[in-house]
Amino acid sequence: MRKVVAIVEDGVEAFGLGAICEVWGEPYHPEDDNPVFDFTVCTPRPGRIRGAFGYDLVVEVGLEAVEDADLVCVVPKREFLEANDAVSRVLRRAAARGAWIFAHCTGAFALAHAGLLDGRRCTTHWRHADELAELCPTAEVDRDVLYVESDNILTGAGSAAALDASLHLLRKVYGTRAAGMTARRMVVPPHRDGGQAQFIRSAVPECDAQTLGPLLTWITEHLEEPLSVETLARQNAMSARTFARRFREETGTTPHAWITMQRVLRAEELLETTSRSIDQIADDVGFANAATLRHHFTRARGVSPQRYRRTFGASVQTEQAG
Repeated sequence: MRKVVAIVEDGVEAFGLGAICEVWGEPYHPEDDNPVFDFTVCTPRPGRIRGAFGYDLVVEVGLEAVEDADLVCVVPKREFLEANDAVSRVLRRAAARGAWIFAHCTGAFALAHAGLLDGRRCTTHWRHADELAELCPTAEVDRDVLYVESDNILTGAGSAAALDASLHLLRKVYGTRAAGMTARRMVVPPHRDGGQAQFIRSAVPECDAQTLGPLLTWITEHLEEPLSVETLARQNAMSARTFARRFREETGTTPHAWITMQRVLRAEELLETTSRSIDQIADDVGFANAATLRHHFTRARGVSPQRYRRTFGASVQTEQAG
């Protein structure tokens, strides 16, 4: 996947475009060896493109750029209920030849206009989920996720979810390390659970004590150790009940769920970069055994550790069959 094209139209959302540019359009990042993509912004009628926030864009490339793109990104726009037949045609052709098609927020409506969401699970900004479901009644519109992958069609929620969905696709194609380095460059989390709700339904209570940030860092450095709630609570000078409540307030999840995800992420890294067996990696990251690692890894990633390693792992022989 080398050529990436972003389609913009009148009413283009600045942050929606910016999020795409940050992941796929960065021309130079000497701090890592991640791929640099051939990135192009195009539009149905080249020239001045009206922006949504009082300033415009000048785009000189037409939709012909889409014809050989590996990834086609549809940028959100204000007048999203209006279909553009030319955009619909190029999207259908790109999807038919197997290119990745990605739209987030209101950009998902362009996919619906093109018929690419028919019979698919998809998402958009929660504010517009009912409108998308009405426009495309055969689609399964999930308003409570950050992104949805369905074959070669990827849809994302609100504009910030463009980062989550893009990092997901980068991780799928190039592996965890590439996604992690990109996230580090943008100073964002490398992974937010795709099943996480798009928005917080109630305000997170303010904490009048020291945050758990230092403890979370410590946990990631000691994943191989037993990390019970009681042990972590003692380390933070709290009762187990108070610690569990504070942890959920600050992270939005339970200690067990958070630690399990960190162990899965660490296992991904070891599967990619080392020749250690599944049993050894299970021990390295704090799972009781290889079966427990397989269970949590497969549930979180949809593939077994062995299959993940075959796709993204080191080419050297494992130290011991696992």
